[in-house]
Amino acid sequence: MSKSNKKQKDIHEKDIEQLDLEEYKEMELLERLESLLEDMEELGVKTIEEVKQRIATLHKQLDEKY
Repeated sequence: MSKSNKKQKDIHEKDIEQLDLEEYKEMELLERLESLLEDMEELGVKTIEEVKQRIATLHKQLDEKY
């Protein structure tokens, strides 16, 4: 294999590795978002504001107890 062909192959392999990494990151983000959606549905909240309010309420309740 000539140096030029080897260099092109190396560049191509790096492109594939980069695409694989990007695809992995996208799949990981998709998994996180799907998990978040499931958790929100289970908790009965629809917005981030509702999540923040529930957190504040629970903090207040715990502070009052302990």
